[in-house]
Amino acid sequence: MHTTPAEHVPPAGRRRGRRRFDLHSTAMQFGLLAVLVLMVGLVARVAAGAIGRRPGWIAVLALLVVFVVLAVRRRRRRHSVARLARTTAEALDRATETALDELGPEPAPVAASAPPRAAETVPGTAAGPGEPVPAAEPTVVLPPHHPAIPLPDYDALDPYEFEQAVAALCERDGCTGVEVVGGAGDLGADVLAVAPDGRRVVLQCKRYSATNKVGSQDLQRFGGTCFTVHEAHLAALVTTSDFTAPALEYAEQCGILCLDREALLAWTVGSGPPPWGLAGAS
Repeated sequence: MHTTPAEHVPPAGRRRGRRRFDLHSTAMQFGLLAVLVLMVGLVARVAAGAIGRRPGWIAVLALLVVFVVLAVRRRRRRHSVARLARTTAEALDRATETALDELGPEPAPVAASAPPRAAETVPGTAAGPGEPVPAAEPTVVLPPHHPAIPLPDYDALDPYEFEQAVAALCERDGCTGVEVVGGAGDLGADVLAVAPDGRRVVLQCKRYSATNKVGSQDLQRFGGTCFTVHEAHLAALVTTSDFTAPALEYAEQCGILCLDREALLAWTVGSGPPPWGLAGAS
């Protein structure tokens, strides 16, 4: 008598505890994991550039790594896979947007503002309330062709230096062939020059004090040689003092020009004409 072996039936408890392989669920888990890996790689690449420029992003990345590790540990819980993937995707999206914003164009550097300029006041206009009033500066009005020169202290010069100063005035005002010939045997001439109009100019220089006026005898000695010996077209006597009345009379008779202290200073600063420009010179 043959006995058919009884079929081995697994215990009910073991059959109910074994999990069944689900291909669809496994594929979805691997797909979500692949998307997660790609997004983590993108964020890591973007964040690598941000870290070089903003070190504070290191802390952000550290928090993100901790979050990913926790998420991986929870991925085995089947009922929370979908929710975990959605939450992770949203967190990665926010992190990616923040990283892109940080890597955006930096604001242009603000140009350094120029230091404030001192207030300027137009000549001839009064300063308004609260505006600085410019300090008044002494000015000397000179003709356009006259360079500004400091007013010399003629009283501090010796006779030879005074002759040099008068010669410099002649050169300044366009004379040529200027020569200082004063000294022993000068025959009354101290400075020789050729005026801009071509006339030969002969000057005698008297560096006298204010109380010592040029007298008629000085004019007579000069008048005896300026035209006949030096062949002057224009003769003038220049002094730091003044002339006596007889000296002025003789000079007018002989045609000699007289430049006293006031006329000399006017010539020096350019407010008065040079000897060859005086009215009546011929």
